[in-house]
Order: sequence, then structure tokens, then C-alpha cells
Amino acid sequence: MKRHLISAADLTKDDALLVLDTAEELAQVAGRSIKKLPTLRGRTVVNLFFEDSTRTRISFEAAAKRLSADVINFSAKGSSVSKGESLKDTALTLEAMGADGVVVRHGASGAPHRLAGWVRGSVVNAGDGTHEHPTQALLDAFTMRKRLGGLEGRRVTIVGDVLHSRVARSNVLLLDTLGADVTVVAPPTLLPVAIDTWPCAVSYDLDAVIPKSDVIMMLRVQQERMNAAYFPTVREYSRRYGLDGERMARLPEHAIVMHPGPMNRGVEIAADVADSVRSTIVEQVANGVSARMAVLYLLLGGSEPAIGKEVSE
Repeated sequence: MKRHLISAADLTKDDALLVLDTAEELAQVAGRSIKKLPTLRGRTVVNLFFEDSTRTRISFEAAAKRLSADVINFSAKGSSVSKGESLKDTALTLEAMGADGVVVRHGASGAPHRLAGWVRGSVVNAGDGTHEHPTQALLDAFTMRKRLGGLEGRRVTIVGDVLHSRVARSNVLLLDTLGADVTVVAPPTLLPVAIDTWPCAVSYDLDAVIPKSDVIMMLRVQQERMNAAYFPTVREYSRRYGLDGERMARLPEHAIVMHPGPMNRGVEIAADVADSVRSTIVEQVANGVSARMAVLYLLLGGSEPAIGKEVSE
């Protein structure tokens, strides 16, 4: 693997499979009475969050602590950043602290890429603007693989606000690398201008693709990022692009329903669908810790030691 994980495109197929296989081994730790490995003892991981995201920050914190790393949580609110300090100055401060790994979430697309040029440690992108969120794609792929077996040839449908979704972009790139057939479904106003350059098919009709889907992933409508009316009403959007019980019933028997969270229940996904046995939403949260443990282990600990030995001890 490369020294940083900035984009899902940074991962070759072998890299992605290595992360997924490693996550599978590390997931065994969650079932033990002592949920810790000594792998990253003495290493320091900084969670550098310029945007609020309790779920992702806690997931990375749990992952680092289960590997025995020291964790520093750096929130932009109330810090020198809120007083005008630049990203570069913050990076130099982290460098002086001797951070071995920096997990960064930033509202500006490309910020983790810039940060990677200023620090010696490994940088992990935990979401930048509307660009990417590679560890979310890895945990989603890990969840799909656990439920469905291999991803080769699987038909994955991603539905909703693709325009503002860093999760959608990372998932499309990673799933294509892993051999899945991806279709994105959204109203034309919620698709990026360059969608034709993405390695996926495009549809505007959810009902047409549901019967052919092995996985259906619903995306949150990110109204906080919208500065215009992208659809007539929430009710109209839900009617055409929401997943309710009736639509779920038309999915193949083995198909699963995913959502990266947080959900707008009753908008893109009905409450009974979110809570159904087909839903993997709670599993995705648990699998997120295993996938992020794998990323931190491989970036900071190296891929040579036998993880299986450590897990079984």
C-alpha cells in the first residue's frame, strides 16, 4: 500500500483485498473479552476534524485504541484554527508532536492531499468536502462481502444525492476496482457534471433497477450543502427516489439495503426498511471499526507481521 490513503483510487485490487482480509482477521478481536492488540503501541494517531462527525471520529478513535495507539483528538472548534491558524501551521504543529498518523476530515476538497505534503506521518482521509471518503467505501465493501460473499460481478445500486456525496464517489471507484457493476440513480440535478467519467452506469428510474440489484445503497439528501432547489419538494423526492417497503419487496431475495448514515428516515429510506433484516446499517457501524483498524495497521504497522497469530493469542 501507499503511505497515505487519500482516495479510493489509491488502492489497487490487491491493496483493497489486503485491507478487507486484514479487517476480517481483526474483526475477531471484537469478540474477545480484551479487545486490544499491541500492534501500534508507541505510535500516535491524531484525529484532526475540521467538520463535526461524531460517528467517524469515534470509529477511528476506537480503531486506534484497539491497536494500542495513543490517540489525540484535535477539534477545530475552540482551537487555534478558529483563531485563524492555517492548515499548514496546524500540520507543522502535528509534525512537531511526532504524529505517526493523521486522520483528517475537512470541508474543503483536497485538504488531506495538501496535508500529506506537509507531514512525515501517514494521512488518512476521513472525508473532504464533496470529494471522497475512502474508509467508508472500505467498510461498505467489507459489509457486502460478509453478507454476499465475493464482490466480483455483484450489481450495486447507489441512490440519491450523488452530487454532494463523497461516499458515492469513493464507493464507485472502490467497487469498480473490486469487480462490481455499479449503477447510480438520482434526479439529473443531483448528479455531478462529470458523471460520465465515473466507472458506473447512470439511471434516473429507481423502479427499473431495483429487481436487478444485489445491493441498494441509499444516500442522505445533504440539504446543508444545497444552495438552491434541486428537486420540487421532499415529498416528491421521496416518492420517486425513496426506498419504502413496497420497493424493498421487489428486490431479489438475497439483496441487502445499506446506508452510510446519518439517515433521514421517511425521506430517502422508510423506517420499516431501515429496521428490517435486510438492512446492514448497524453492521456497517461495527464493521467500520474493523476496516479502520486494518487501514491504520497496514499504514502504520506494516503488512509483514502475521496478524492471525496476534489475534489468536
